[in-house]
This record gives sequence, C-alpha cells and structure tokens, in this order.
Amino acid sequence: MHKKIGKSIIPTVIIGTVVTSLALSSFLSSTGIGKAEAAAAASSSLSFTAFLENNAPNRTIKTVHGLNMVTNLSSTVVLVNKQRNLPSSYVPQDLVVPRIPFSFSGPSPKKQMKRVAATALEKLFAAAKKDGIDLKAVSGYRSYATQKAIFERNARNKGEAANKTSARPGQSEHQTGLSMDISSASVGYALEQSFGNTKEGKWLKANAPKYGFIIRYGKGKEKLTGYSYEPWHVRYVGVYIAGEITRQNLTLEQYLGQSH
Repeated sequence: MHKKIGKSIIPTVIIGTVVTSLALSSFLSSTGIGKAEAAAAASSSLSFTAFLENNAPNRTIKTVHGLNMVTNLSSTVVLVNKQRNLPSSYVPQDLVVPRIPFSFSGPSPKKQMKRVAATALEKLFAAAKKDGIDLKAVSGYRSYATQKAIFERNARNKGEAANKTSARPGQSEHQTGLSMDISSASVGYALEQSFGNTKEGKWLKANAPKYGFIIRYGKGKEKLTGYSYEPWHVRYVGVYIAGEITRQNLTLEQYLGQSH
C-alpha cells in the first residue's frame, strides 16, 4: 500500500501481521513529513526488524533428546531443514484446501495448506490462468508419519542418495503447511527438474514472489539447502521477504541468517 504525504510516498508491505516501512532513512530525512507520520514509519520498520530478529535461526532452536528442534512453529518464516527439526506431533492448526486445480481427484490431506499460504496460492493460480498458464497442485501438507513412510520407501530404493531429494521425517517443509509442489501437463504433472524449462515452470519462477512464494530449492543452491534443485517446490514466506530473497538470489537460510 502507499500512503501519500505531500510529494513523499511511504511504501509499506504486510508480512502476515507484520507491517514494515521501506527506505526509512530516505523519507525520514526528507521534508514535508510530519512527526507523527515519521514516528509511525519508524515504528513499523522497528517492528519488522524485531520480527526478523525474533525469527533468526540462532534464536528459534532448542536441543531436545539430541535433536535440534525449531521453536517458532507458527511463523511464516519458520526454517526447517536437515539441521532443524519439527516435532513429530506438530500439525498446523489452520489447514484448509485452497480453491485451485489439483493433479488428482478426491479428498486428501496433501491438498491442504495453512490458510495464509492457501489464500496466496489461490491468487497465484488465478494470475497464472489469466496469463494462459495451466498449473496444477500436486502435494501440499504432509504429516510426520506420511513423510516417514515416503522417506523410508525412497531410502530402500536409493540408499543415502534419497536424502538429496527426500526429507527425513521432521525435516520436511511440507509438514509446516507452507509449501506446495506444483506441476503441469507438459511434464505429465510429474515432479521433475525439466519442469523448470517449461513455459509453466518459467512463469512460476518469475511470478511466485509476487504472491509471497519462493522456489525453495534453487538451482546451484544445493550445498546451501541440502537438497537437489526443485523448480516445482514453492514455499510461502510473505510478499516482501519473497521479493528480497529472489532479488538478492539468496536461500531462506541465508536471508534469515542475516538477522542475529
């Protein structure tokens, strides 16, 4: 949103319930901005700074029975990876089914996402349709037990290599309810790296940040994320943060690691 004050414009963005002001230093020093407006802008910026600090990786982890467990379970920027585990009992409280097309029919838990992510995904799919891009959702929320079964099956077939493409139980972003795998008819709705070369995959990469999503496991980021390139896996983090991560070509680990 933009609030006009004389010739000055204070841009703000909403990240979940966090409202932050951008370019604080420039508009605070400019003329024509009243003390009340400047104070509000400073407060918003400080709120966002606090939000990032409170969700910094070193502040959102504790050791339980030898495992590093994340503590900010409900956050839109909860960081889950091979070093940061979710409790086996964790289930997001606000799971809903987004009103979008899926690659399969019938009810399934994997159609679900957290409400904030589901709403954003509906907008992304609507934009894709408007641009003539046919996307379908393949897999969203997965419980700890479901991820355990998937990983064990993959491990039987691939051995240790399975962990390059499949998360161990408790280490899957799908358990957060903030991720969705997306594909298209051009690759038979499969989850394959070739999706990234299709017009649908290219559209998704270019437009996902506008709706709060990042391509979580980017090409060339394998050593940082711990997983192979997955052009189909999008993760909700909020519009502003998604834009910053994409603009700076960072991983979620790198972006959150900037705040200590």
